[in-house]
Amino acid sequence: MSFFVTKADGAYSLTTAGYVAVAVILVALIVVAALFAKREKKEKKKIGTKQLVVCAMAVALAMVTSMLKIYSFPFGGSVTLFSMLFICFVGYLYGPATGMLTGAAYGVLQLLIEPYIYFPLQVLVDYPLAFGALGLSGCFSKSKHGLVKGYLCGVLARYVFAVISGWLFFGEYAWDGWAALPYSLVYNGCYIFAEAALTVLVLSIPAVSKAMKKVKITAVN
Repeated sequence: MSFFVTKADGAYSLTTAGYVAVAVILVALIVVAALFAKREKKEKKKIGTKQLVVCAMAVALAMVTSMLKIYSFPFGGSVTLFSMLFICFVGYLYGPATGMLTGAAYGVLQLLIEPYIYFPLQVLVDYPLAFGALGLSGCFSKSKHGLVKGYLCGVLARYVFAVISGWLFFGEYAWDGWAALPYSLVYNGCYIFAEAALTVLVLSIPAVSKAMKKVKITAVN
């Protein structure tokens, strides 16, 4: 493991080989996500360039907006400019399998750009699993108001993994008098649900909702 990460002051950091490995995994996940998009749409052609481009653009937009932080919390987590929406939107377009793989790719990119590593297992929970869970938005891809329903589903799924991580790995940072689990429930809920509330409010605007439907028609046809 020391070939990919080094440890100093109780925290791990990626080595050059680690960054290369993460980059390779990122590209592989995006390609696989596009393959699943093609399979779920039952197309007879080879992998669609459009699906690959859409997945890659969603990851890029999510990454850019994740850096536009409305508020950052002291021990990790922040309210961003709708970064979770872009990953959830992929699930809404192409289904949960593609959404989860794209979300996992986004999580790997987050690890590549802004690594926060204290425990090896924590990396799995905080990055590919937590962000991959956003892709469960695809479970509502064919429902009325499916984007909003799917977005809330994906956000709740990410919240579950964030709570698990805070409970198992960061309980020592709990506020005075708080047990690890209640602390994690409240702490992670503050930034995740604050962003979710702002996003749902924006999605509820008729012009935005209409625009999203047009984008879906363009992306899947």
